[in-house]
Amino acid sequence: MEGSPPPPEWRISHEDWDRPPWNRWSFQNVRNFLPTARVRRADNPDPLRRNESDLNEIRFERIDGTVQSVGQMLDDTYTDGFIVLRGGRVVSEQYFNGMTPRTPHLLQSVSKSVAGTVAGILAGDGILDVRRPVSDYLPELEETAWKGALLQHVLDMTSGVRYSEEYTDPLSDIGKTDAASGWKPFPPEATNWPECIWDQVLALTRQDAAHGERFEYRSIETDVLAHAMERVTGKRLPCLVSDLLWSRIGTEEDGYYTVDRSGYGLADGGFNATLRDMARFGQLHLNEGSWEGKQVVPEAWIHDIRSGNHGLFNDHGRTYFPHGCYR
Repeated sequence: MEGSPPPPEWRISHEDWDRPPWNRWSFQNVRNFLPTARVRRADNPDPLRRNESDLNEIRFERIDGTVQSVGQMLDDTYTDGFIVLRGGRVVSEQYFNGMTPRTPHLLQSVSKSVAGTVAGILAGDGILDVRRPVSDYLPELEETAWKGALLQHVLDMTSGVRYSEEYTDPLSDIGKTDAASGWKPFPPEATNWPECIWDQVLALTRQDAAHGERFEYRSIETDVLAHAMERVTGKRLPCLVSDLLWSRIGTEEDGYYTVDRSGYGLADGGFNATLRDMARFGQLHLNEGSWEGKQVVPEAWIHDIRSGNHGLFNDHGRTYFPHGCYR
């Protein structure tokens, strides 16, 4: 994508922008080819304290049993940015592939953690109650497979809604999400596909499990959560993240969301932010939800994420996180 304009053979396509090798450029330049909405930074950014050292020669055992150095891992995984905080101080900060401290980067599904954190703030303020049916906030869902599901089921991805997350199948439900979100063009086979994410939510009317009986990773659940957050507050998701989270944790740079044809910011994967600001987000969770002495996220919400009475997971998840679960 170099040159003005880039030659035809170098231009990314709407269909392939999130695949290699094009994503080496696109993940740092999403707002150059998709519509986006701003997430406002802090008025007075808090500088990160530093205590740096070279971590690249540290060796560790990978999940497959092989041993390699941190530096080799960063190269093997085509990493764009790498930051480590210890005790609240930056130990290592490295950039590759043209990324800089001021470059926003697509977060993909880490976006879900941002939305869930803001939901915790709303729950702490009594605006959301995770024990209530999600249809109390979105009555239209009484006509969908979410009928009877609690907001907690949506947060934990344990509703029984049928939704196929087959990334290699462009005609799967996640393929429809890609098109509805504006990330991908509609394929030639598309007939009566949803024009936006809300349309797809309303079209999901089949269950394949009872609510609360199984965990199944389904990105659309986070979008249901975000629509409930928008409905109950009367604010769009980028505004909620700005007001309740991003502007309150000392962030240096604006973030932004990709938005669909209805102006909805994609909660399940569309958030973009800088590496340092994501480090602040991680430190917020390590600080029990507190930032510079002010409670941003309820401490009880953070503790519930870490050690709540839950444990639903699937075999795939336990392979990578033997003691993990999705909360």
